[in-house]
Amino acid sequence: MSFTVGFDLDMTLIDPREGMIEVFAVLAKEFRIPLDGVGFVSRLGPPLSHELARYDLDEKTIAAVIARYRAIYPAIAIPRTVPMPGAVAALNSVTARGGRAVVVTAKFGPTAQAHLDLMGVTVEAVIGDLWSTGKAVALQEYGAEVYVGDHLGDITGARAADALAVAVATGPISAADLAAAGADVVLGDLTEFPQWLDSYLLATVH
Repeated sequence: MSFTVGFDLDMTLIDPREGMIEVFAVLAKEFRIPLDGVGFVSRLGPPLSHELARYDLDEKTIAAVIARYRAIYPAIAIPRTVPMPGAVAALNSVTARGGRAVVVTAKFGPTAQAHLDLMGVTVEAVIGDLWSTGKAVALQEYGAEVYVGDHLGDITGARAADALAVAVATGPISAADLAAAGADVVLGDLTEFPQWLDSYLLATVH
């Protein structure tokens, strides 16, 4: 059996919110910008540049903030990050059934890899800096037939890649809104994923 499942990262596989709030507090002090870390983590999904666009900053300042964010993030945020319920088991369930797991995320690629390393999991590939329909490029490259995420942008990315959109209601979007946005499957969290995967593999030909 050969198949590939793509996973989003933030609020799908990991919960980085506590560390992100702290990173924003440091940046606000350094750049003297009233950054709202609590608001930021309530909207997790889109790239950091989308969040910074809320502050009417010039491009040079946005670039500087992003560079500094990436520099201080590993020491501050990664140690404070925890796996989402069922995340490790969900990834392992793919490989245990002969499949490949890939992570496709808007997060900076090396940072995403560092998170997975701390979780102690290995995936086929980690592709960062992709959002919404942009994720389709990587999903298609790796032949992902399923994409699992928590945001409306993840559903859009799955659709653009002609992949099954599996949504988990663990991020900023409710289960009802995920379903209304066109998710093919909505799970409460990843603890439900292995059983769903079994039913999916039984119902499809590989």
